Amino acid sequence: MTQATLSKSQAFINRELSWLAFNERVLEEAADRSTPLLERVKFAAICAANLDEFFMVRVAALEQAIDEEDLAEDLAGLTPPQQLEAVRVRAGVFVQALYALVMNELLPALAARGIRVLALGDLPDARRTALAAFFRGSVLPVLTPLAIDVSRPFPLLSSLSLNLAVLLEAAPGESGRRLALVQVPPGLTRLVGIPDAEGRAFVLLEDIIRTHMAELFPGQPIVETAAMRLARDAELELDDEGGRTHLELVEQEVRRRRRNQVVRLEVEASASKELVDLLRQQVDVDPAAVYEVPGPLDLRVLTALTELPGFDELRDPPLQPADLATDEGQTDIFSVLDERDVLLHHPYDAYDPVATLLAQAADDPDVLAIKQTLYRANAGSSIISSLRRAAERNKQVTVLVELTARFDEERNIQWARALEEAGAHVIHGVRGYKTHAKICLVVRRTPQGLRRYVHLGTGNYNERTARVYTDFGLMTSSQTIAEDATAFFNALTGYSDPPRLKKLVMAPTDLRGRFMKLIERERRRAEAGQPAEIVAKMNSLIDEELIRALYRASEAGVRVRLNVRGICALRPGVEGLSRHIEVVSIVDRFLEHSRIYYFLSGGDEQVFLSSADWMTRNLDKRIELMFPVEAPAHKATVIGALRAMFRDNVKARCLQPDGRYVRRTPAPDEEPFRAQQFLQDEARRRASLMRHRAGVTFRPERASGDRS
Repeated sequence: MTQATLSKSQAFINRELSWLAFNERVLEEAADRSTPLLERVKFAAICAANLDEFFMVRVAALEQAIDEEDLAEDLAGLTPPQQLEAVRVRAGVFVQALYALVMNELLPALAARGIRVLALGDLPDARRTALAAFFRGSVLPVLTPLAIDVSRPFPLLSSLSLNLAVLLEAAPGESGRRLALVQVPPGLTRLVGIPDAEGRAFVLLEDIIRTHMAELFPGQPIVETAAMRLARDAELELDDEGGRTHLELVEQEVRRRRRNQVVRLEVEASASKELVDLLRQQVDVDPAAVYEVPGPLDLRVLTALTELPGFDELRDPPLQPADLATDEGQTDIFSVLDERDVLLHHPYDAYDPVATLLAQAADDPDVLAIKQTLYRANAGSSIISSLRRAAERNKQVTVLVELTARFDEERNIQWARALEEAGAHVIHGVRGYKTHAKICLVVRRTPQGLRRYVHLGTGNYNERTARVYTDFGLMTSSQTIAEDATAFFNALTGYSDPPRLKKLVMAPTDLRGRFMKLIERERRRAEAGQPAEIVAKMNSLIDEELIRALYRASEAGVRVRLNVRGICALRPGVEGLSRHIEVVSIVDRFLEHSRIYYFLSGGDEQVFLSSADWMTRNLDKRIELMFPVEAPAHKATVIGALRAMFRDNVKARCLQPDGRYVRRTPAPDEEPFRAQQFLQDEARRRASLMRHRAGVTFRPERASGDRS
């Protein structure tokens, strides 16, 4: 068999089913009893949040294609209707497995350790009386019962909002039962704490409201009440016509998103068919889009349990990140970068040096300009604060804020306005492309003239996710990279042809071509009988051109090892296609997020870090950057981290030719090896070594009487 003779389904894996397989791997972590209990609960909440986003983005896209009668096949040869059917079946099985784990194992295990989520009916009378008083004093005034009839249509429910659907008996003289809704207020805590001598106990807010529903409909016979939730298409459709600014267009579309098509309706499994049918008709969804859930809706609520104070024995040990940027007693980041480049591997290495670079740049009177991209920043970001402070101090601050970072649009609009008010020059994205590159440039006056300092990363400028996502960052004062960074920003902020870069590689102009050349070069070496190897780490691999290039390289004899956390459309280990390709996925304590690309290059190893995955959108539709790792010590660190992914026999899963993932376990003569633990230990070792070297000073002894 060859690429030419294999069918699409034999050569490629469907993107949507591959994503569901990733979420199933996350669910495996929630089910893994060797993982601390609250960490398992965290993974279950992540599963639920992931599935919400999947429906709002990927399922919505399939439904859109079907509405437009688009029957084009995907890489694996499936049409949108075929994909949607397969996705719904597999998602249904996943939901049942998730709830079985939560209801039958995780919640009982939490209860045994002193964290209980109780049903209102199981409480003693005194507790129920206290909760009734709480309801009337703190909940009832916030609630709004919404009757649904001819004069009062079904309300425009926000995507993912939690609501109680109420079925009431028919009014006198009418034949049909009536429908009403009560939204569970998002501004109130959903887990209501109650006194408990055994630990921490909670009841769900919706259960309190449900118990006292008669007070919202006095005199009206209530037949049943059931929680419901819907998910809407989250895609933005930006229309450049009308003369509005890009910011105004995004603002408008974010508001319009609230009216987008419903792609999923969740209802408690206890709801009657009559109530489910009424709801389905009102929100206008296909019966196949209805998910009857055997437990509390929206399991993201479990996140609050993982954040309870105490219970440290139920968590992973706290991470103590190493500080590789500053030696003891040397806190000026510019002095450090004048002497050496700094490679950071988060979260094992502290994110502080990145925040410090911006903070010191804002306060240093010799800093003249700061230029930066922002894709996703955290609430309360010190980086945003530093940029605002720098602008207020009349430094030239230019920030490219990507307004269309999905689900962060509103926050990014707020950042953009705040930075503009402080006096920064804010670019609201680049027309036609999403800016996903991670780069910061600081221009500073020194006794030797102007000097530029650059930070490049694989992850966002987000201090919160830097503690839980694995990413690499490079801090440098290299003149060549600084010149490239300047050219990059000039191209994005002004009118320019694609810049000619010496070290950096930019998408959508050059990155695809560079990857193809690097892959083809390894293929030619293999055909010439030379050793050839490609090792890469990424979040997703779905670009057809690159996959076919990897297939050609494999059949030429190139050893290809891929660490793909999430979606992978490539089929490894297929005879005549991908015999020499191995694909490993690791789901562990930290979200694997870094992108690393290694090419043996005849023994002159080339290593690159990038903001881009091997996805068509990253290579053709986004502004991305790739940068080389050239210092021998830094190159060794990155290669060591990359190869550790393939040594993991605790949290690694191997992709099989049929699309299944099989967990790798230690052989009888093999020690357990967990890559993330190894990398944490390595970061501490490097930091200790640097501190030791910094503490060594050579002092020559003078000869007696020598005063020189």
